Amino acid sequence: MSLSLHSPAQQRLAEIDQVRRTVITEGRSAAGMLVDSWSDRSWIERSWRRCLGAGRRPDQALTFDVLPAQARRRSEEANQTLLTAARPVLDKLGRAIANSRYFAILTDAHGVVIDVNGPIDQSDRRARLLTRIGVDLSERAVGTTAISAALAELKPVWLHRGEHFFDDTAIYSCAGAPLFGPDGQCAGMLDLTGIEAPERPELRHLVAQWARSIENSLALARPHALLLRVNWPGCGLGDDADGLVALDGDGNVVSVNATARQMLAQLGTGQLQAHSSELFAMPWELLFDAARRDRPVEVPLWSGLVLQVLAQSPGAVTPPRIAGHDPRLPLRDVEAALIRKAVAESQGNVKEAARILGISRATVYRKLGRK
Repeated sequence: MSLSLHSPAQQRLAEIDQVRRTVITEGRSAAGMLVDSWSDRSWIERSWRRCLGAGRRPDQALTFDVLPAQARRRSEEANQTLLTAARPVLDKLGRAIANSRYFAILTDAHGVVIDVNGPIDQSDRRARLLTRIGVDLSERAVGTTAISAALAELKPVWLHRGEHFFDDTAIYSCAGAPLFGPDGQCAGMLDLTGIEAPERPELRHLVAQWARSIENSLALARPHALLLRVNWPGCGLGDDADGLVALDGDGNVVSVNATARQMLAQLGTGQLQAHSSELFAMPWELLFDAARRDRPVEVPLWSGLVLQVLAQSPGAVTPPRIAGHDPRLPLRDVEAALIRKAVAESQGNVKEAARILGISRATVYRKLGRK
């Protein structure tokens, strides 16, 4: 059934064609064009201009080259941790999109395909070209795609038909989201692609959500002695929306997810060289004690803010999202722990510990003696 010339779908394609003529054919910027669908898509123009700057033309034929066998083996070995973390997620995602005419593609940080899932029609050459393990789908190889854009912009994206640079890729619609490893560096990307499929911009949210699941699996894969699930007070704990901070036995941070980096400013630089005492305004040993409580506690940050934290030992089962309880750690426990720490750091000198804390020796003895 043909679309009306005035249908929203046809109007959208006409707007894309208008922007293509302005940028690619006429060499002018799309900024300022009265095109509603282009209001937040300047990153597409940046990609187009990179392609043009590399001497590429939209009408050039694409070959969708696959890496040589030896290079594919190296890529698989280098991305084994990502593959292990992603495969259970890809299986679930494949079932979720089974009737959507879209399929999933997982690439490494260079845009090379390392796994696929979903309803892939292997009799369709256009699908087969994209879903071969080792095919290079980077911007250098196939121009503007959700894969190349997600890796370049490091944010979830959506592209429809002619928003791809090359004519050969204008049959595809795709959503993509970057994947960040426990060190904060981009480890790859997750893509959902359809062939001559209806536009589904909501897939950008879907792919970002499943990308977060893969990131969490990557964070949990690092060996650790304690896992901290963190969220703001009033929010539940126990699903992919949690921030994850993994510690070794000495309280050092060994792994975090992207959500935790947004909550804890000290982790926002992508570096993991931090100790839990730099994040939380309380003795770090109490975090390990909290794992025995099997319930969330409220933990102060040095900024004055408070986070809700569920501490878990490796392999512990995450409880369902918890609400309607008082998760605060008793103040007397925090005070006693701070005092014990000061006394220990003062090598048992109570007078020195009291001086450091700004309290009297009598207060030290009193609070340590109180249960």
